[in-house]
Amino acid sequence: MSAEPVKQGISDIRRSARLSVAPMMDWTDRHCRYFHRQLGRHALLYTEMVTAPALVRGGAVHLLEHDPAEHPVALQLGGSDPAELAKAARMGQAAGYVEINLNCGCPSDRVQSGTFGAVLMRQPALVAECVRAMQDAVDLPVTVKCRIGVDDQDPEEVLPEFLARIVAAGCERVTIHARKAWLQGLSPKENRDIPPLDYDLVRRMKQLFPNLHISINGGVARLEEAAALLDGGLDGVMIGRAAYHQPWDILGTADARIFGAAPPQPGPEAAARAMLPYIERHLSGGGRLHQVTRHMLGLFAGRPGARAWRRHLSEGASGADAGPELVEAALERLAEAGRDAA
Repeated sequence: MSAEPVKQGISDIRRSARLSVAPMMDWTDRHCRYFHRQLGRHALLYTEMVTAPALVRGGAVHLLEHDPAEHPVALQLGGSDPAELAKAARMGQAAGYVEINLNCGCPSDRVQSGTFGAVLMRQPALVAECVRAMQDAVDLPVTVKCRIGVDDQDPEEVLPEFLARIVAAGCERVTIHARKAWLQGLSPKENRDIPPLDYDLVRRMKQLFPNLHISINGGVARLEEAAALLDGGLDGVMIGRAAYHQPWDILGTADARIFGAAPPQPGPEAAARAMLPYIERHLSGGGRLHQVTRHMLGLFAGRPGARAWRRHLSEGASGADAGPELVEAALERLAEAGRDAA
């Protein structure tokens, strides 16, 4: 049984945003999102960041391609030119996305040089102008993903002003990565771990902006942690690396734990087999197996046989003739290892 897309109105999107998978460069591509949707129907998925210049000036409309079964899925845009972002947002709406998200959190040098990402925390008035331009251009929710501040900014001062500006521009939903971003001296990887988390500050923002839907991001590694944050008064939790590396632990149980619904698959083995028709379509269109299966390596994380599963897929999927039978063989290796461990 494969997952069916969830038809979304605005209230439905807000509900789906109770749990979301973070946009992650080189990870949350369309194959990853299709796979994640086999594990859970309801969590909100995000694209990798797509830059507005690439769409508007570069004509890279292929970056908007996605399967209807991925829904609910949001488009994250990078940029700082209001008119250009408005055009890109219209392209995203035409492509069928349910939300447009503005990246104000990525700390990479490449992003900074384009004057977007976390560096925009220094320009809340410009961010508000961008939000308003996109709001005027589309009939979709326009949301923001941000940090609590950058470099030597005082988050206690900066974050409330930033949120007040985007709320005044019409933003009704925001995701806050509860860490500063250090634009000089730390790599993007280090920026995901080294700056300390400040969940209490995000909770205070919810008290200051009770009508703003606030999701928290950063450091959440288990679904139980997400549930506790929701129970503590936050509106949503966005999970990144844990959802990618332990997808069944997060997404495979989220429909029941977070949304009170039945999961689309009874277990990770069924989820793997649900990918086979998709893999066949991808290969028939000229794709390669590893483009899909690289996102599936963590499906059995923590279970007996997980290493055998990963090894068989990673070693064989790059072969020119690799096909769906490799996934079946990897499942057999998993079962064998599980029996040996019993």
